[in-house]
Amino acid sequence: MQLVDSHCHINFEPLAGDMAGLLARAAENGVGHMLCVCVNLEDLHQVLGLARENTHIFASVGVHPCTTEGEDPEVDRLVALADDDRVVAIGETGLDYFHQDDRPEWQRRRFARHIEAAKACGKPLIVHSREAPVDTMDMLRDLGAGEAGGVMHCFSGDWSMARQALDIGLYISFSGIVTFRSAESLREVARKVPLDRMLVETDAPYLAPVPKRGKTNEPSYVRHTAECIADLRGKSLEDIAGVTTENFFRLFSAARPAAA
Repeated sequence: MQLVDSHCHINFEPLAGDMAGLLARAAENGVGHMLCVCVNLEDLHQVLGLARENTHIFASVGVHPCTTEGEDPEVDRLVALADDDRVVAIGETGLDYFHQDDRPEWQRRRFARHIEAAKACGKPLIVHSREAPVDTMDMLRDLGAGEAGGVMHCFSGDWSMARQALDIGLYISFSGIVTFRSAESLREVARKVPLDRMLVETDAPYLAPVPKRGKTNEPSYVRHTAECIADLRGKSLEDIAGVTTENFFRLFSAARPAAA
């Protein structure tokens, strides 16, 4: 059995301080690959360093919607940075009206540039959306994000939002949130999403799943999210691991599986 943690930030502390242990625990729990996601260009060297040193770790390039300092790249800059064989995606990008509740226009401009960059370089988007379902889906649809493809990362919306994303051609990624007692509406989404459009992730070091809730999240814990989805779907863990791994390499087609 091999799982993929399709979204993590293992360059963040405290994870970066125990990289050998983190990778060993991931392997012990069947996590064969992971995607370390960029949130600002100032730390891109850390993300790329991990991906270059470890054939089972991949990188993305982008600036998070909540990042208010540092470089705010134009389309050409993102495309140039994505021209690296360890970079498999553009993002994390999107809209976040929880932390920026005035719905800033600069977030939408940044999101639009990331969508255009993904289309230009042919690498899929990693989309963050919090408290912004209508604007997120409108921009993805109106700007033709389906041409690049992508994933709604750490999905926490309802079935209507998921259905719109699927109709555009995007994948839905489930984090530890789906295991939380309060997340019954999200579990209903997990029951409905087609198996061939589903990914699993940790978003480590955040959002550790039950039974690890409250701890620092890490890639090895993606197994608990996959187990929850297996229970919801009446499938085995091996079934969910197999299909989500296949989905990951189909979506992130620049990623190549590491040799066993």
